[in-house]
Amino acid sequence: MINVFQPQLGAEEVEAVKKVFASNWIGKGKLCTQFEESFADYIKASKANVRSTNCCSEGLFSSMKLFDIKPEDEVIMPTISFVGAANAVCANGSKLVLCDVDRRTLNARAEDIAAKITHKTKAIMIIHYGGVPAEMDEIIDLAKQHNLYLFEDSACSVSSVYKGKACGAMGDMGMWSFDAMKILVCGDGAMLYFKSPEFAKKAEKLMYFGLESKSGFSNSVDAKWWEYDLSCFGHRAIINDVTAAIALEQLKKLPAFIAKRKEIHDKYTQELKNAAWLDLPIDIPSYAQSSYYFYHIQLKNGNRDELAKFLRDNDIYTTFRYYPLHWVKYYGVNDVLENAEYAANNTLCIPIHQSLSDNDIDLVVSKIKEFGLNKHL
Repeated sequence: MINVFQPQLGAEEVEAVKKVFASNWIGKGKLCTQFEESFADYIKASKANVRSTNCCSEGLFSSMKLFDIKPEDEVIMPTISFVGAANAVCANGSKLVLCDVDRRTLNARAEDIAAKITHKTKAIMIIHYGGVPAEMDEIIDLAKQHNLYLFEDSACSVSSVYKGKACGAMGDMGMWSFDAMKILVCGDGAMLYFKSPEFAKKAEKLMYFGLESKSGFSNSVDAKWWEYDLSCFGHRAIINDVTAAIALEQLKKLPAFIAKRKEIHDKYTQELKNAAWLDLPIDIPSYAQSSYYFYHIQLKNGNRDELAKFLRDNDIYTTFRYYPLHWVKYYGVNDVLENAEYAANNTLCIPIHQSLSDNDIDLVVSKIKEFGLNKHL
């Protein structure tokens, strides 16, 4: 089966983990700090604004507490978004407000968000769909105009850039995912960015029991290193040197990963551009850079589900991300969001990852074309 997503790990990661095992320290340590510093350099941010955590969803959930989002507050996000983002809002007791998206890019636009703002709105939480940056100038201006927090769920946008700024580092808080199906992987892990270093310090304490002092080997200051105090009732949401060792090796490979994904993206576009029954991803603006996390096609004739089944029957796995949140009954959001609904009924994400071979790509293309011929499209 040709997977829609797949990591690429090698001997370098194995050797890095061996060194951690040999050190007899596999918890949170020097490699975690090194990864934070290296990632901050990668996104051109200060280390003071960056903190690691165990998963991107932790960042989403923590954003509610860190920015004092209250039960009476409303948080706006696109309905084409990750379930973890919506859960973070609802678990906090706050009101989830869902907006529409551009039907081709599947990114929320400022006009979509503005239509949902009320006097109770406290924050906006956006994604950069498939790694393609949303139009951030307008969204940032909108947030400032209404004095709203702006959170960037950049789980799929580890190398995305908008007008020279890293996606995830333009709002009040951003987060990137390094789980098993992302581009840079370490098993599980994530990085958080905060516009304010004070919020970064607050997050670090929240995600490690609220401790004011470090304990054990990591404490080289206190005379009685077993003593501590608390600043909040925090929990434990940290990475360790095993995952950090993997992540550091993956970070070295990240530019090559992105180059490979762009190559696949461009080949799909070249090979499928004459299929009149398909809409392909729009061109990425010259002022933006994508992470090429998704390659999504849209069928113009209502045959999306048939194509997905045909490809699966030919050992090609596809999917649609993300199922509209306003269609999830449990959230209780009754709304009509026409662009998102069109996208949800016609969009298919086809395989794109750095482990795809040329033969894999050729097979995907040939089978999509074969489906079109068989259906006389």
